[in-house]
Amino acid sequence: MPLVKPFSALIPAAHLQSSVVTRPLEFYSTGEAKLIASENTYSFLHLINPALDHAYLRDMHQDLIYRKIAENFSTFVNGKVLVPVNRPCYYIYQVTCNGFTQTGLWTLSNVESYLNGSIKKHELTVERREKQLADYLQHTGLDANPVLITYHPVEAIELLTKKYLKELPVIDFVFTDLTGHKVWLIDDETDINTVTNEIGKIDSVYIADGHHRAAAMSKMDFFSTVFMNTDEIKVLQFNRLVRDLHGLDKQGFLARLEKAFILEESDQPVDPDQLHKIGMYLDSQWYILFPKPDAYDANDPVELLDVSILQNQLLEPVLGIEDPRTNARITFEGGITPLAELVKMVDNELYAVAFTLFAVSVEQIINVADANKTMPPKSTWIEPKFLVGILTNYCIDTQD
Repeated sequence: MPLVKPFSALIPAAHLQSSVVTRPLEFYSTGEAKLIASENTYSFLHLINPALDHAYLRDMHQDLIYRKIAENFSTFVNGKVLVPVNRPCYYIYQVTCNGFTQTGLWTLSNVESYLNGSIKKHELTVERREKQLADYLQHTGLDANPVLITYHPVEAIELLTKKYLKELPVIDFVFTDLTGHKVWLIDDETDINTVTNEIGKIDSVYIADGHHRAAAMSKMDFFSTVFMNTDEIKVLQFNRLVRDLHGLDKQGFLARLEKAFILEESDQPVDPDQLHKIGMYLDSQWYILFPKPDAYDANDPVELLDVSILQNQLLEPVLGIEDPRTNARITFEGGITPLAELVKMVDNELYAVAFTLFAVSVEQIINVADANKTMPPKSTWIEPKFLVGILTNYCIDTQD
């Protein structure tokens, strides 16, 4: 049963909301991030990597970077760029993108709930990335990018959320990508207790996105989380591109595939609309790959996924990609990338072949987590992708 608690967040000043928040640093090219940092003194990027606009810091020891972040953070707080909520609250967060609105509860979750399995995971983490995040959090105390957690709907939480949505939000802005963001405070003591108790009654909840951030928090007491029920989560596919055919020519490659797949040519781009229908673009031609029944175990929640079938029956044995987390010959594109872009990358010979997959469902994610198993890396592209700095939990004082 997960343990959550309210917190006194730092929120952007009302007139700076769209200026402070940012996408995570990895969503920008270095040039884009430098330009934003140089033009916007209020961007949270200054609290992530101040070396972006301070050339002298770029080759300095990490301790100096953290010292500069602390200095910038003091400037943000003293200058009321970030303003503390004066009492512990829960928060209702709502994001709207392309006409689709998602609503959830922003809380702090106890790390022990993650460590004891009450908050379940379905993906492995990369140790280097996990350590990088952990170092940042432990040195800066700035927890400003929440982990997304999903759960089966709870009526009491839904009713409480609807009540607050009728009030005026404390945060309301449109970001540069045209996504809309709103936040409401839950500050009534009775309602706070309702949230704490209702979430505490749930046997298991599930990390939908943010596995590295959750793992990085293992030395903290609490970490920032947004709870969205399974009806709110949007899961898109994660497609694959591979640079070469591992020494095979086209005909030899297709012949190898026929051991585990039934191949059909397609005169249309293949955006799979059902499980066990995999798209492939090779040499200006689209194909549909149907896995043969003996290519997977239908009773195993991981093995029956198309991402697993593709990895086990094609990427590893045919293309020699044993570990897609570390192999530089493979790259991944989330479902928001148009198929036309994948085609262009293959036609321009940046990659030899592209594979498109049917999206994993939320229930499949839950089934994998309940079985204490993990999916192959980059199995799911989860929406929403959170901006950084909407709500910040300053956790230096809560580590003891």
